Amino acid sequence: MDLDLQKQIIDSTQSVFDTMLMLPMTTGTALSEKVYNFKDSISGMLGFAGDIQGMLTIHCPQEVAFAITGALLGMEVDEVDEDVKDTIGEMANMVLGGIKEGFLEHGIQINLAVPTILAGRSYRVSGMDDATWTTVPFHLDEGQFLVELKLKDRKNR
Repeated sequence: MDLDLQKQIIDSTQSVFDTMLMLPMTTGTALSEKVYNFKDSISGMLGFAGDIQGMLTIHCPQEVAFAITGALLGMEVDEVDEDVKDTIGEMANMVLGGIKEGFLEHGIQINLAVPTILAGRSYRVSGMDDATWTTVPFHLDEGQFLVELKLKDRKNR
């Protein structure tokens, strides 16, 4: 597959922030190491299947999740509640929706699942270690969050 996954992640995430949140954000360089452990964070995970299968995950420290939720809903947020969890799940949905459009331009069809949310003081996210991982950090004033895309070709399952 000749698709630039880092570019897909950046373009889709930037589009969501520009159109839905109006929050200034900068992009970092794709990480060379996998990140498994998170503290005081929220992760929104969204699986997909079709011509390829995989998962998109957004990992946000609480302060970043609060800023995103506040920008989307137009309210002050200071605790991890259903609004915050729903917002991070919806962010995963919107970002993967943009990536899906990029896949379609390359003739790749996928169907999205329902987002799953993890939140906690300390947790580990692993799985699909045999997949191709692309993780891009993004920076807001409140901190850094990660957008991670894992892909597994159907032929290799």
